[in-house]
Amino acid sequence: MGPAARLRRPRVLAVVAVCAAALALPQVLPASDVPVLVTLLLSAIVVTGLSMLMGYAGQISLGHAAFYLIGAYTAALLATHGRPTWLGLAAAPLAAAVVAAVIGVPLLRLRGHQLAFATLAMQLILLNVVGQQEWTGGDIGLQGVPRLTVAGYEFSSAKSYAYLTLAALALVVIVTRNVVASRPGRGLRALATSEVAAESAGVPVVAYKLAVFSLSAGFAGLAGGIYAFYTGYLAPGSFPVLLSFEFVVMAVIGGLGTVWGALAGAAVITLLLQELNELGTAEGMPGSAPAVLSYAVYGLLLVLVVLYLPRGLVPSATAWWERRRARRRSGGPHDDSPADGPGTGTGAAAGKGT
Repeated sequence: MGPAARLRRPRVLAVVAVCAAALALPQVLPASDVPVLVTLLLSAIVVTGLSMLMGYAGQISLGHAAFYLIGAYTAALLATHGRPTWLGLAAAPLAAAVVAAVIGVPLLRLRGHQLAFATLAMQLILLNVVGQQEWTGGDIGLQGVPRLTVAGYEFSSAKSYAYLTLAALALVVIVTRNVVASRPGRGLRALATSEVAAESAGVPVVAYKLAVFSLSAGFAGLAGGIYAFYTGYLAPGSFPVLLSFEFVVMAVIGGLGTVWGALAGAAVITLLLQELNELGTAEGMPGSAPAVLSYAVYGLLLVLVVLYLPRGLVPSATAWWERRRARRRSGGPHDDSPADGPGTGTGAAAGKGT
């Protein structure tokens, strides 16, 4: 067995173990914790696309919850106007991707903080528009969204939506892996390293950026469609700006440009937020405590990750593990220190993987 096969085998075993655990979780978790699992999985779907956008295309989006909103309202409006619910779910990612393709033409000419603020402004404008239209329910919200029904089966319980979201996440992961492994994926990796070098090598930089932006928006729209049928109620307040910040924090902490990083980041932040919400809503705490605690923890986590794990949790852990295995094979001294440290690793392109 060669070195590549030896490295691949633990990864395959890890994938099998994670899949088995994910399938078992809805059955073994207490009923009160299944909604948290659904939220975690929905976030993972969005963050997988956002991680690819930021890690490969190098585009920072602070308004990705806008595409989550578009998918949710598309599915809900179609369902509440007599269309089949499965059609609403199918249209949700398509609508989000089309909107992203249209607005992406001018937006993606911007870079860095300019693009980040432009996407944030896009979400603020969209929230304002949705809150003022009667056909969206205005600030009161859109009520009476029916349950999703596919081939006569109605998704009526939290467990059924947990499995639906797992299936959607599996689809998103497969699509992402295939895109990254394809010829355009190789162009994206070159793009993440240097736009100028990629363009000089014949990579259609603008087209690839727009394609990844639209694809990541489609993932968010798919998650939004599931969210609409799961909650049965939508309002602008369901998609705050803080939600976009959460997605970015999940992607950065988990590791940009990696599927496993997106899953890990979504899990860590979702579970942490659950604990903070319980702490913030405890007796004697002010009403603003949950939001204040969330912002404080986001800031602290980002500072710690940038300083000590600049590539994110998963790429850093993977590099540490492979270095440890290499030292064992060579018979050298063990080095159990973290793979990253202050000032090491800067680009999102570093440590690309799944």
